Amino acid sequence: MATFLHRIGRRAFERRWLVLLLWAVVLGVAGAAAAGSSGSGSSSITLPGIESQKALDLLGKKFPAANADGASARVVMRAPEGQKLTGSGPRAEVTALVEDLKAFSPRIASVTDPFEAKTVSADRTTAYAQVTYQAKPVDLTDADHKHLDKVLEEARDKGLTVEASGDALAPAAAESSAEVIGFALAAVILVITFGSFAAAGMPLLTALVGVGVTMSALTALTAALDLNSSTSALATMLGIAVGIDYALFIVSRYRSERAAGHDAKEGAARANGTAGSAVVFAGLTVVIALVGLAVVNLPILTAMGMAAAGAVVVAVLVAITLVPALLAFAPERALGRATRRRTTRTSPTSGKPPLGERWAGLVLRRPWRVLIIATVGLIVVALPTTKLELSLPDDGSKPASSTERRAYDMLAESFGPGFNGPLTVVVNDTDPTTTKKAVGELTDTISGLKDVAAVAPAVYNPVGDTAMVSVIPKSAPSSEATKNLVNDIRDQAADTRASAGAEGLVTGTTALNIDVAAKFAKAIVPYVLLVVGLAFLVLILVFRSLLVPLKAAVGFLLSVLAAFGAMVAVFQWGWFKDLFGLETTGPVMSLVPILTVGIVFGLAMDYQVFLVTRIREAYVHGADAREAITEGFRHSGKVVTAAALIMTFVFGGFIGGDDAMIKSLGFGLAAAVVFDAFVVRMTIVPAVLALLGDRAWFLPGWIDRRLPHVDIEGEKLAQAVPTPGQPVDREPDFTGTK
Repeated sequence: MATFLHRIGRRAFERRWLVLLLWAVVLGVAGAAAAGSSGSGSSSITLPGIESQKALDLLGKKFPAANADGASARVVMRAPEGQKLTGSGPRAEVTALVEDLKAFSPRIASVTDPFEAKTVSADRTTAYAQVTYQAKPVDLTDADHKHLDKVLEEARDKGLTVEASGDALAPAAAESSAEVIGFALAAVILVITFGSFAAAGMPLLTALVGVGVTMSALTALTAALDLNSSTSALATMLGIAVGIDYALFIVSRYRSERAAGHDAKEGAARANGTAGSAVVFAGLTVVIALVGLAVVNLPILTAMGMAAAGAVVVAVLVAITLVPALLAFAPERALGRATRRRTTRTSPTSGKPPLGERWAGLVLRRPWRVLIIATVGLIVVALPTTKLELSLPDDGSKPASSTERRAYDMLAESFGPGFNGPLTVVVNDTDPTTTKKAVGELTDTISGLKDVAAVAPAVYNPVGDTAMVSVIPKSAPSSEATKNLVNDIRDQAADTRASAGAEGLVTGTTALNIDVAAKFAKAIVPYVLLVVGLAFLVLILVFRSLLVPLKAAVGFLLSVLAAFGAMVAVFQWGWFKDLFGLETTGPVMSLVPILTVGIVFGLAMDYQVFLVTRIREAYVHGADAREAITEGFRHSGKVVTAAALIMTFVFGGFIGGDDAMIKSLGFGLAAAVVFDAFVVRMTIVPAVLALLGDRAWFLPGWIDRRLPHVDIEGEKLAQAVPTPGQPVDREPDFTGTK
């Protein structure tokens, strides 16, 4: 592997203009394909294998006129202080609002009148109108959104308090401030790390190229593959992360090779052969983690994983081809003034040891104490994970200033907390008589459950073989009581099927959220075991050791569990919530834990591979076990620290967003990177390696003989390349044996 990538790096350095042109062509072709695509894929989310999705599919077949795919909005109205909506003035204003909603767009299928539909609260102060569109949410235009906003604003001007919720509202504008701030902080850290604007700019430029190619390709394929509009989010985030990291590793190794006496061309080639090998295998572990998302069996999550895996593959290709070419354009400026001065000294190691070397020395003096303190600390932080609750976001988790949240609160105050999460019970049988009998039994049973506020009369389809029964819980949608109610209704439906013969299914947004959360909770452990197990095999190949990969896997689990514990403490229990600008607390978004595992696993393996390959490289080249640790930290400690800080700031930028769920994802990712990079990789790893000594690198002979030698440490490079300082005018011969 090292010799192959050495050749690629050398060729890219020599033909820098050709490499640059090829990537420009790739970017241009992908951009042209994206421009020629509609870019509008499916906005629906299918969730196979869960009861609520089965019920939704059944409703789509049995009630086609309901247009379940159409956009909808719920407009909530409240009378002025001290008045009631049934008064002559407020009632006329409500009627005018309903008529304006009906008249403003032919795309609206229906608007319910609160007085006719009896959707007025018991105290007559609050009511709501249900607006249904013929078009899907993604097909609504800016004019549709603006006209709806105008109608609501006119009603407010007349004295009513009017708020709205639903997917017919204009989608929130995408916030780019987090990415911009993260990129700016990454640039600052890179400049400080390298002391060179040229070296700092290369990782940023290559990350932009990689993300540009990936996003253009995904846009071009969206319509053809019917991709969900959410698939690009994870790809963008991870593409930026690994794009910066991988280029950072190679540029850092180039500077080390130049400091060792190699000329620019050979320095770039050797950096590509050594650090580039680490990049390839780190990228492979990331791809394993992302493709493994398919085990959850949710199409949207599988698509996100595949798209992000594609972004990682592109980032690896950019790193091992474009970075050496960019180094050829600025071979000396990439070193920085301070580094260029050091390369002229006779003793490059003179002066104060690097911070990484000093930190390694501190750990090596008391490895047992460091290991115990770090491990116990992570376990303590991870303890709240046992109380982790999962849910999907609803309007109750939106910022208090949003119209969706205000509408949610108004409905909860006037109609009860369970009104925001109604349940739909679908009863179906081939015989209409059986269906009707089952509906009667099930309705009576459900009405007697303790957490039920109301049960609406059944609505039958034209044939009469399928009925919908709306159930209003007493508790809020995300409460444990509502979750228990869903389970109780399903138990009763099973009993009714046994006695009456008709099938009863529970669906609705609340039931869907509960089912998805349960599915994610069940999938986390198999997913973690899959990705960690496969990565364990890859790391055995890389490090030719059993204990080092095992340590890497255990350390990753500790850091992720600690991140989950921190999320529970802040976002469920409310610890330090004011510090993070958190307005409400509640269950963690179902997607957050599994996405955190996938993203952080990839970054953790980046740091593991880049740091420990330098340690193993020193060990293979003759250093004893403890000297190899110091040597590895001397060369890699600074760059791993810089990479981790960049990712911490990038992810931490999302904590400043308004959405509580986005806050939790940004917080979880930032916390996991801090725990994994600084506590596990920089502290526990050297302590364990010091305690294991030579045993850390032991691999049974029967395994070693059956594994291919990938030469990630560049042993053949060390044998074939002339002594540093001598000119290298031709490509070295790598045909010799190891």
